[in-house]
Amino acid sequence: MFTGIIKDIGTITAVKRRNGGIRFRVGYGNADVFSGLSIDESVSLNGACQTVVALGDGWFEVESVEETLSKTTLGSFRNGSPLNLERAVRPLDRLGGHFVLGHVDCTAAVHHIKELGSSRELWISFPEAFSPFIVSAGSITVDGISLTVAKLDALLFAVAIIPYTHAHTTLPSLQQGGRVNLEFDILGKYVARQLGAHAAPPAAAVSPIDELWLRENGF
Repeated sequence: MFTGIIKDIGTITAVKRRNGGIRFRVGYGNADVFSGLSIDESVSLNGACQTVVALGDGWFEVESVEETLSKTTLGSFRNGSPLNLERAVRPLDRLGGHFVLGHVDCTAAVHHIKELGSSRELWISFPEAFSPFIVSAGSITVDGISLTVAKLDALLFAVAIIPYTHAHTTLPSLQQGGRVNLEFDILGKYVARQLGAHAAPPAAAVSPIDELWLRENGF
């Protein structure tokens, strides 16, 4: 589990394709954040939960399989691509954002970016099937960043980007038409399912792991 509070901006330093999957080497700059990183640990890459399979001084590697590549933007990573990094939350950590599982629901397009002087509004279009899971002033994860829905208009939503977030994430690299990973608030998805929103959520709205949890707990 993650919180959506980005701890470092990493860089893809190697890409190896293997039988439909991709092995990425990720370089990081903040050694303090990644002190004690171990193999089998979960790390969020632009909001996608990945497992560390190898590591060294200033880098670690993950393997993305077909399922992950089909539902996220990870397949577009190239050498030099920047990405938002967060390690899994520990029981005693402060929950500065919201509950983020790292199970990307879908990718979406940047509709436009509006400069507001001291801040920015990032407008993103999203698939209609996910409408039950987004509300104004609610939480949403964009490329692994915990953000608040500032405005909601049909199939568009806006998030307000403060200068600190803009400076410490990959948001400056986003352009109109670019793709981002979205994870809708898991609490909202559970509530919507219990209330029977749209009878059945879209196939990607609840990940297989979430679906298993629901079945085991009688939902």
